[in-house]
Amino acid sequence: MSEAPFTELDWRRLLTSLGENPDRPGLVDTPSRLAKAWKHWTSGYGQDPAALLKAFEDGAEEYNELIVVRGIPVYSHCEHHLAPFFGTATVGYVPNGKIVGLSKLTRLVDCYAKRLQVQERLTSQIANALMTHLEPKAVGVVIRCRHMCMESRGIRTPGEETITSAMLGELQPNLALRTEFLALAREP
Repeated sequence: MSEAPFTELDWRRLLTSLGENPDRPGLVDTPSRLAKAWKHWTSGYGQDPAALLKAFEDGAEEYNELIVVRGIPVYSHCEHHLAPFFGTATVGYVPNGKIVGLSKLTRLVDCYAKRLQVQERLTSQIANALMTHLEPKAVGVVIRCRHMCMESRGIRTPGEETITSAMLGELQPNLALRTEFLALAREP
């Protein structure tokens, strides 16, 4: 997505519809800031997950254990209310002869989080992209997030956390491997 999802004029109209004066001093630059912010918050649409997952064979030929990165920041917006949700992701995989740079796992999470989302789909997209483009033996993803649509409106339950997971490849049938991944994914 090369342009902002909404123009400054759209944001001025929104402010007016809320009963605000977009020309008052505190709001005069808000339409411009909103356009830039939403361009950033939705920049994942312009990213190709396959391009993010450059793999290396050097050093991975003999490695056949879990590689796990946890505490990956997640900042997204729900597609139902455009309200933010945020938390952390844990992404792990068992290589099949090649590995990916560890920062690429964070970039993959960010790519999908910077799209309008539901947490369940976000979790699946990350796992499926890793499985498709890296072709590991197994992939596991656990995401923990707080949703402002639940905390600030609706049921108004501050601090509740939603946890979603996806287990692909050998993590599905192999209970020992699944248990190991979930133990590594558990928050300290």
